[in-house]
Amino acid sequence: MDSFNYTIHASWNRLLKNQFSAPYFKTLTQFLINERKHFVVYPPKGLVFAAFNHTPFENIKVVIIGQDPYHKKGQANGLSFSVSPGIAKPASLINIFKELKTDLDIPIPQSGNLEPWADQGILLLNATLTVREGEAGSHQGKGWETFTDAVIKTISEEKKGVVFLLWGRFAHTKEELIDKNKHFILKAAHPSPLARGAFFGSKHFSKTNEILKKEGLEPIDWRIE
Repeated sequence: MDSFNYTIHASWNRLLKNQFSAPYFKTLTQFLINERKHFVVYPPKGLVFAAFNHTPFENIKVVIIGQDPYHKKGQANGLSFSVSPGIAKPASLINIFKELKTDLDIPIPQSGNLEPWADQGILLLNATLTVREGEAGSHQGKGWETFTDAVIKTISEEKKGVVFLLWGRFAHTKEELIDKNKHFILKAAHPSPLARGAFFGSKHFSKTNEILKKEGLEPIDWRIE
């Protein structure tokens, strides 16, 4: 961890310290050091663990699993599906907001920055936490998936009643890491336009709030602005 100076919330550091000291993570660290010497890597160093810093372990109510950070300049901010303030919304995020409008009649926001969701207990987790500029998937298979699988397993084991939103085939593969007797799993198609609208009508936002209310928890305010 020290060699690339990333900070992660103390609640996560305590739970994941075995991962940070594992051989695979040391190899991943060296890979990232080398990558940043020769290429532009997103998100910026200080935002790699943004999902964990915005959503401490004890605050988690919902988990949304993405695959990869956005790979164009200024987009990735360390939260799955989210973009930095002032950046145009990618197509998948536009579709997420369209479904939100249909489901809960929430106006489509100008901003695509999902920090307000993360700050309410939604862990916006990408399976791979970094990417080389302009090269989608370039940091897959380097160790991040081992790390984020461990994160999902830890949530499953240590918490109860978390709502997991699994969008698309890749996210669906993570279902096997989750204890279905303790948690809630909602599955839908990916919000990407490539799914040809299959995401629409899933109503995951209202369904999530219904579950949270039944669990005696505060529902999510899905508005961004």
